[in-house]
Amino acid sequence: MASEQIADGAQIASGAIPESPDAPQNVALSAPIPASSINWAAVGWFAVLLIAVYFPILRKLFDQWMTDDDVTHGVLVPPVALFIAWQRRDKIMAIAWKPAWWGLALLVWGAAQAYLGVVGAELFLQRTAFLISLVGMLLVMGGTKLVKELAFPLCLLPFMIPLPTVIYNKITFPLQLFASRVAETTLDTVGIPVFRDGNILELANQKLSVAEACSGIRSLLSLTFMSLVYAYVFDRRIWMRWVLLGCTIPIAIIANAGRVAITGILASYNPDLAEGLFHEMEGFVIFAIACVMLITIHALFRWVTSIRTMEEPNFD
Repeated sequence: MASEQIADGAQIASGAIPESPDAPQNVALSAPIPASSINWAAVGWFAVLLIAVYFPILRKLFDQWMTDDDVTHGVLVPPVALFIAWQRRDKIMAIAWKPAWWGLALLVWGAAQAYLGVVGAELFLQRTAFLISLVGMLLVMGGTKLVKELAFPLCLLPFMIPLPTVIYNKITFPLQLFASRVAETTLDTVGIPVFRDGNILELANQKLSVAEACSGIRSLLSLTFMSLVYAYVFDRRIWMRWVLLGCTIPIAIIANAGRVAITGILASYNPDLAEGLFHEMEGFVIFAIACVMLITIHALFRWVTSIRTMEEPNFD
């Protein structure tokens, strides 16, 4: 008996306290669920099921990406969003996956909206219903923390959905008129006679119509998406994303107006330059110039903020 007491005292003195069978064993319950504990089979099943349910809607969306020049950038949106989500995989694995069952309400909402969209032949309702159901599925599987961690790639996904026709027409027509006015002013300035009737420019040898394809909406949507991805990759400051996003609007509008003006100047000398392959290549060049303008603005902001940081007094 005395030897057992001496042994117990030695264990206590050395810090090796014997475990009690009644000691609580749930200390690690609040720790994040490790990746090995996540039911990846269920995750894959839910993903396949969601895609299968919305496959007819997604197939029509893909067909529009392939045929509509205004939304050709949409085919890049899902791969880019998946790549960004993959880059955040370590943080996604580290969070605790706790299902938020109110995500079922979003799944029901998405299903109801998709049904109404199919019945009413409204493509925008159908396609946005997929995004609603996607968020609902993520909430049911991983909870609000998972959705918060995937917030940025989820915010990119609406760029893959074409605008409703009503909103599209409300945006494009004012852009057409603005580009026509800028082209008219530019042509008058360089001494080329022109008469403008709405979005139609009448030159001495040709009549140019600033159509919807020349409104700049194509470059505006593409440049907006590109600005968010660019800011995410090269500048993680949230406010910089908003700044670059705001800068894309005037950049795209001004660049497109310049394209129309250049087309008018070239058409006054050779009408064939206002259409065909040369006209398409001109659009790519103008878009590249707009991208350079965006990168230049970002560099200027970084330079200004770096100067302000250097000028701040250090009291350490």
